Amino acid sequence: MCIFRNSTWSMVVVLLTAGIPLTGCKAKEEVPTVEVTVEAIAVAKQPLTEEVTSDAVLAPLAQAAITPKITAPVRQFYVQRGAKVKAGQLLAVLENRDLTAVELDNKGAYEQAQAAYATATKASVPEDYQKAEQDVAQTKANLDLQQSIYTARKSLFAQGAIPGRDLDTATAALVQAQAAYDIAAQHLASQKSVTREAAIQSAKGQLLSAEGKYQGAQAGVGYSEIHSPINGVVTDRPLFAGEIAAAGQPLLTVMEVSSLLAKTHLAQQQAQRMHIGDEAEVAAPGVDEPFKGKVTLISPALDPGSTTVEVWIKVTNSEGTLKAGTPVKVTVALQTIPDALVVPSAAIVTDSAGKKQVMVIGTDSTAHRRSVEVGISQDDKTQITKGLQPGEQVISSGAYAMDDGTKVKVGKPDEKDSGDEKPSAAKDKGKD
Repeated sequence: MCIFRNSTWSMVVVLLTAGIPLTGCKAKEEVPTVEVTVEAIAVAKQPLTEEVTSDAVLAPLAQAAITPKITAPVRQFYVQRGAKVKAGQLLAVLENRDLTAVELDNKGAYEQAQAAYATATKASVPEDYQKAEQDVAQTKANLDLQQSIYTARKSLFAQGAIPGRDLDTATAALVQAQAAYDIAAQHLASQKSVTREAAIQSAKGQLLSAEGKYQGAQAGVGYSEIHSPINGVVTDRPLFAGEIAAAGQPLLTVMEVSSLLAKTHLAQQQAQRMHIGDEAEVAAPGVDEPFKGKVTLISPALDPGSTTVEVWIKVTNSEGTLKAGTPVKVTVALQTIPDALVVPSAAIVTDSAGKKQVMVIGTDSTAHRRSVEVGISQDDKTQITKGLQPGEQVISSGAYAMDDGTKVKVGKPDEKDSGDEKPSAAKDKGKD
């Protein structure tokens, strides 16, 4: 019932007569059901690959910072920075005329020692041994002769045919012959056991000493010639010809960049699921298409500082597009499920209890919350392991904060449904 003051009764009568409704007295209207326009997708099976993505830095497959062992001026460089080189190729030569002279001197001493060794082993030692044998033979013959003379004179002396002095002379000659034979035999024995071997060893030692000095001089000359230990590209050459190259300081840097290593660190749980040879992709800044690679190393030990596992991914760089030191993004495929039940990752919401849920659209166009269990993910897709069936429709986006039982219409939400209004519309609404 509407109650009005007497003073306004006449005005009310006029309004009713004019057919103008009084909104303050209108009966309560029934609130219409709200229908929300949402995007939906049918749950389907498709191949899904679990991937691990991480930041990495490209490193050369091999690297050599070549440092000279001697300090000398650079006589000549044979390569420039950026030149491709092969293992063993001559890159630079240091000043080495003094070293060449030392090498020549030691070469002469070595050749002299070779000649002395040949003389000792083929002439001197055999001759000494032969002379010792001859001395033994001669003294043995003389001993036998003196023995026979002594025996004969002793017999004649016993018969009284010769005087005693002749026997004494024969006795003295026999003693001298015996002594000469003993000396010769002892000399021959020493030649056999000691002198011959010692003479050969002495000559051999002198030869080895001379050879060692000669090789040392050769090495000195070799140190003045800088060769590349690996195949690769010259990435650094800080000096110019004529400048002093200091021993132990890098003169040239060579990197093997035909293939590069993307080195990254991953959590232990992720690394444990990887295997040598796993396929990977390397995305570099400024390059549209990622490069294909393979896992070549999974560190057997954790990094003590970060408690992560270092992983190397080898990527071919035959055209030289990639540069060592570039930060890249690596993606490693861990496992592939050929028939995974997949929904968009945005369709999955987490409730206050931490459970995963999706909004399923029923046959009556009503959205209902349903708890699900998830598996692996790839890009913006997630595997559902429990809670959904193929063919069911789920809200692909905008399911967060939607009430259970909301009436929905499948389509693309317009600006009004999404809460976005044009400035002119908002202005008009404010006026109303």
